[in-house]
Amino acid sequence: MEVRISGTHFPLETLGPGQRLGIWFQGCALACPGCMSRHTWAPEGGTTEEVSGLLRMWEEALGRGAEGLTVSGGEPLDQPEALAGLLAGAARARDRADGGADGGEGGADLLVYTGYEPDELTAARHRALRGADAVITGRFRVARPTRLVWRGSANQRLRPLTARGERRYAPHLARDSAGGRLQVVAQPGPPAGVRVHGVPLRGELRAVEQGLREAGVTLRSPSWRP
Repeated sequence: MEVRISGTHFPLETLGPGQRLGIWFQGCALACPGCMSRHTWAPEGGTTEEVSGLLRMWEEALGRGAEGLTVSGGEPLDQPEALAGLLAGAARARDRADGGADGGEGGADLLVYTGYEPDELTAARHRALRGADAVITGRFRVARPTRLVWRGSANQRLRPLTARGERRYAPHLARDSAGGRLQVVAQPGPPAGVRVHGVPLRGELRAVEQGLREAGVTLRSPSWRP
């Protein structure tokens, strides 16, 4: 099965608890104003990958101590069949690594970000989320900033879906973030660049730009600017 993605990164430290594998789907029909990831909107952007290749990457990350998988975008639920296959395969690989544990104790979790609200989910989108341990739902609303950890606006909700998700995320449902919420990762060229992972507080992206300028790095087309 093929999936269109924008990119991957391990270890991701700003979208969920612990060190995680991050996979960003390409394509988003919602296009929330103020989104920092406009480069993920166009469905023809990014690259086409095999889900099986992403699962091998996940297995490698588990071997390196990954504590979770975060799927974001773009909009993962705009490719529901690929998301369903990825999550199902990731859960099987995780359970093999856990020695067959049934999910209530320990082990890596699977988190999905979606801009859709629960009442907007079609049958296919519901099926796609069956493999997730937790989901963060809701459009990004630039006029409703929040300090809630891993969320970009106050309307977004963190929803555990499994016993593992309850165990992992219950302490974070109403927890504010502490310190910076962004992870800046250098990308080898050509062309060279940087990726910024996370959910910024108001003004945090400007601080990143300033810090990069002071380090001699100029951003020519940052994805958060029109």
